[in-house]
Amino acid sequence: MPAMKPHAIPGFNPAALQGRAHWQRYEYAFWLLPVLAYFTFGDQLSLLSQIAITALFTLSLDLILGYAGIVSLGHAAFFGVGAYAAGFMAKYGWGDPLLGLAGAAVVAALVGFVSSFLVLRGADLTRLMVTLGVSLMLFEAANKATDFTGGVDGLQGIEMKPLLGLFSFDLQGRTAYIYCVLVLFVLFWIARRIVHSPFGLSLQGIRLNAARMPALGTPVNARLVAVYTLGAAYAGVAGALLTQTTQFVSIDALSFSRSAELLLILVLGGSGSLYGALIGTAVFMTAHQLLSGMDPQYWQFWLGLLLVGVVLFARDGVMGGLRALGRRLPGAKP
Repeated sequence: MPAMKPHAIPGFNPAALQGRAHWQRYEYAFWLLPVLAYFTFGDQLSLLSQIAITALFTLSLDLILGYAGIVSLGHAAFFGVGAYAAGFMAKYGWGDPLLGLAGAAVVAALVGFVSSFLVLRGADLTRLMVTLGVSLMLFEAANKATDFTGGVDGLQGIEMKPLLGLFSFDLQGRTAYIYCVLVLFVLFWIARRIVHSPFGLSLQGIRLNAARMPALGTPVNARLVAVYTLGAAYAGVAGALLTQTTQFVSIDALSFSRSAELLLILVLGGSGSLYGALIGTAVFMTAHQLLSGMDPQYWQFWLGLLLVGVVLFARDGVMGGLRALGRRLPGAKP
């Protein structure tokens, strides 16, 4: 049987996808926004740090869902594992921030690699149930092991050393914000290189039609295991950042509500687009902050209305709406 050509898969155009690998002018402008925010919203650096951490967490889900098509309702398991790993390291004398990030990434990646063989066995509904089950088991394990994790009281006694031995985590949150943004940028850059590499293009082919990709010589299961492990490592780093900047680990880091909220943010921003994950996080968390301040009792109604409006009028989320707007601008390519 002759090998199938990539264009035989509807919607899969490697040449067009690789054309997006070069950095565009709007991308440089986008990454100037965190710098501008630092000087403009100096009294909101704690919130901005939380946005950067959640954006990295959403990015980790986008890698496995938006690019590989692996649905998950338990992605918070890796976030929580990374948070606890960094917390234990800092509590017992390994308080260097970068070392904590590395340790959290390794532990979360290991959990992701082991669980991937269960997750990838079935179809979408089976994967939803397995990911949710793994997350619930870890949550209950953390809840029961109160002597080890602190249970509902959380893991306390975490002491972080200065970043690079020079920059302490100050009360104003300046070091924490710069640290989170730099980690987000570095991991975003790596993720961007990955999704525009042959490996990333094969993932998108698998998402579009997994049954045809073996005819192109693509080891589907190996690719899915690899990206699932990578997504788990990214989530673990996000969890470690939360631990290091707050010096506390709540059991909520493993909760189902965190996974559900993450999925909501990704849909809002637009899955299958790294910038969609970042923009969706910024929009969701900013709206959450503003609406809860204006109407503390019914803010969820207005937030739900915003989400419904985005889904109805912006195909593929906010990022899809921005793409549609860009195509309508004068001089835009058809």
